[in-house]
Formats: sequence, structure tokens, C-alpha cells
Amino acid sequence: MREFEFLHPESVTEVLDLLETYGDRVKIIAGGTDLIIELREDEGPENLEFVVNIAHLEELNYIRQDAEKIYIGSGTTHSQLAQSSLIKEKIPALAIAANSVGSPQIRNRGTVGGNILNASPAADTVPVLIALDAQLRFKSTAGERTVPLHDIYIKPYKTNISSQELLVEVAFNKLSRSASSSFIKLGRRNALAISRMNVAVILDQDSDGVITDLRIAPGSTTPVPSRIKIAEEVLLGQKPTPELIKISGEKVSEEMINLSGYRWSTDYKKPVIETLTRRAIQEALEGRG
Repeated sequence: MREFEFLHPESVTEVLDLLETYGDRVKIIAGGTDLIIELREDEGPENLEFVVNIAHLEELNYIRQDAEKIYIGSGTTHSQLAQSSLIKEKIPALAIAANSVGSPQIRNRGTVGGNILNASPAADTVPVLIALDAQLRFKSTAGERTVPLHDIYIKPYKTNISSQELLVEVAFNKLSRSASSSFIKLGRRNALAISRMNVAVILDQDSDGVITDLRIAPGSTTPVPSRIKIAEEVLLGQKPTPELIKISGEKVSEEMINLSGYRWSTDYKKPVIETLTRRAIQEALEGRG
């Protein structure tokens, strides 16, 4: 394991000062479920000299709401998301996604902020947050800024976030009372599985059954996470039918190939992501998500 100095700040303000002082020589650790593995590698993170612990900072650990939005502190664990009555009531797909992460031990340690900033294509909570059009709030000694989640990703495991910025909060607008959500994950096994593919769907209909809002966000299919709007447009303004749902799933696979190219795994992934999308849309229509 690469040698480093372990720092234990007592506040977010102190963390920001450390980030400004040490820049890219610092790694933040909260749950550490990804970083610990990285630290064990012979080379370790490039330029690493300091690891800054933020796991104990209660000012980064919360789930709350106001009249319009839900706010999640970046230090909130997957277990807290999965067990939150607010999340289960307002956006159950996020609770389902959080509950699908790793093992109970990993869910008890791993955080929503870490899941986002690790930038793994297989991150389980990210597709749901992308579908929610989530906004991220960052702080540094220079101030703070809010950016859309989908704007931070450059490529797998790479973001455009400065080493002097700390993710402090994830926020998204509440869904209407009539909206529903779903999240489906395919792994190699039923537990302790990294997603081979997953998909999140948020859907709303009017009193006549016409779809007025649809958001489809797959994971592990494209270089960076995003909504597949050409698939959403198939059903928007329409009453859902099996044929339209099938076409929507096909549009997801077409966009996957457009963005990722044709690979050795495409013959497998294409029909699977189409099926997962159809199932996720159907679950959202039935309100089972």
C-alpha cells in the first residue's frame, strides 16, 4: 500500500482549507469502499500524499426536504437512503437502487457522494439521480457552485471536478403525486453484484392515461450516464402500448451502440437492455417501483 498521511478535520471549512493547501496530492475518504481498493494497488493514486477523512462530519449526512425539493448530504450512506421513509415514499426507485449496492457492510459505509464521484459506469444510484435531473452543490475556499449531475462526467472513472472542490449536497425536484419510478439491475448473481446493466425510469400520466413525463436513464451502457431522450420521445404524449414500449427499448439499444460503438459484448447487451427498459417502463406504469 502506498504511504500517505491520514488527516481528520473537524469541519467542512477545515476540509476546504486542506484541499486548497494540498490540491491533487489529497484524496477524500468517506466510506472508502472504492478508495481502499485503489490504495492497496502498488502504484496507488498518482501524487497521493494525504487522505482526508470526512466520514464523521454530520454536516454532510442528512436527508431533508422543503416544499419543492429533496436534499441529500454527500456523506449519506446507501443504507440511510434505502431505509429513509422520505426516499421510499417520494422516489422509491432511489431506495431500491441504494439497497442493491454491494453487501450490507458496503451499504453501511459507502456514500452517495462517493458513488457519484467515483464515476463508475456501473454505479447503481447514478441512473436514478440522472433521471431525477439531480443537481450537485460543491464548495471550495473560493465559494460554492451548483451543477447538473450529468455535466460532471468526462469518461468512465473521470470527472471534471477540481481537486479543490468538495461535493456537499445532491438535490432534485420532487415528483408530482401521480408520478412513479422504477429501477432494474442485472448482475452476475442476486447479491454482492456489480451491475452488468441497469435502468431507471420515471413516468407520469394524465387522467386519460397519456404519458406526460418520461425519463429513461440506463447504466453500464454508455461511456457517461445520461437520459436517452430519443427513447423517451417515443412514448411522450402517447397512451402506452406494448408496441410503443418495445420501440422505446429499441431506441435505448440504438443509442447505446451509437455512443459506445459495436463491441464484442453488443450482441449480448442489445437485447438485454431492450428487455430491461421494457420491464422498467412496465413496472413504472404499474406503480410497482
